[in-house]
Amino acid sequence: MIYVYSQLQSGFRWLRQYSGANPSFACILGFTATGLIPGISAAGATPQDREYTAIADAEFLAQGVQANYHHPLPILTAGVSPTFISRAVVEALQIPTYIFNAGLPHQPTVDTIDLRGIPAACITTGRAMHLETVQHLFKQGQKWGEKLANTTDYLIIGECVVGGTTTALALLMALGIESRGMVNSSHPSCNHTQKWSVVQTGLLQADLLTSQPNDLHDPLKLVAAIGDPMQIVAAGMAITASKHMGVLLAGGTQMLAVYALIEALINYHHVSAQLSQIVVGTTRWVAEDTTGNTVGLAKRIGRVPLLATRLSFATSRYTNFRAYSQGYVKEGVGAGGCAIAAHLKLNWTSTRLLTVIETLFARYRHLRMNSIGQ
Repeated sequence: MIYVYSQLQSGFRWLRQYSGANPSFACILGFTATGLIPGISAAGATPQDREYTAIADAEFLAQGVQANYHHPLPILTAGVSPTFISRAVVEALQIPTYIFNAGLPHQPTVDTIDLRGIPAACITTGRAMHLETVQHLFKQGQKWGEKLANTTDYLIIGECVVGGTTTALALLMALGIESRGMVNSSHPSCNHTQKWSVVQTGLLQADLLTSQPNDLHDPLKLVAAIGDPMQIVAAGMAITASKHMGVLLAGGTQMLAVYALIEALINYHHVSAQLSQIVVGTTRWVAEDTTGNTVGLAKRIGRVPLLATRLSFATSRYTNFRAYSQGYVKEGVGAGGCAIAAHLKLNWTSTRLLTVIETLFARYRHLRMNSIGQ
């Protein structure tokens, strides 16, 4: 139920090592004003909705089905939040879950670990965050990677950042990895032209537009210029955790960018990490997205094993989930990584996992309709 798309030997070795193992889950919430650009993301119907997407997803991830929510899950262009996948697996496997606030515009409604970050400005400014903030978040990520090490067998690191595939493209390009036309999005057909226009403006403002693979830039300064707060926290966490346990970077384009950032930090700042312990895990909808080129991007980055769950929603009884098969949503909140964990731990088939997710969704719909009726 898990496919390996790149670095096959390393990917299969990682899967064998953690077959039947117990994971813990770190979900990093962040925000970039890039996500407020009209049309840039489908993770929320309006820019105002997108300010609360991460907060609503975290509330559902932490609490599951409730009659009432401080921030109900946002209405999407089509489909439903991937947090249903993550929450279904977390509930079923009783996965220890840690939610981190790396920088949000509003206060979360559930307990989070506040890393004292700030939301990033739009990357078109070329000044997304202060360097001191990025340095602080990197240290926080490293600290929590150490704290979570050896708590379980391996660590899933997920994210929720609206507009994060655009900041991922910016970071990849700044690192000298040509990735135009290769990233994914929450739209059924990736808005490559819009993304590149935004990224190009940011790179120009930061004087990074002509970066080449051999150019040596401080990766912390690159994140400060055109990144988001999640990226540097996830990189720091993975670096220190990898020295003690397996790390599953749960996401598509965004986590491939984090992996590239990890390599850059190792090379520039000479930090130590166990790269053989780190893989990227996502959904089939990302890995096989014909409007992007995730597999090609993984191979272009280099040594990163790219894994994906074979979970399918094609036969779901809910149109909300069948939308995934039409290219909407695709990934988020560590959904692909959590699905991989269910396959690894319990050897669940796609059908079994779909049933568990649909059961959760049915409970959610029932309570929501009852609360609205009242």
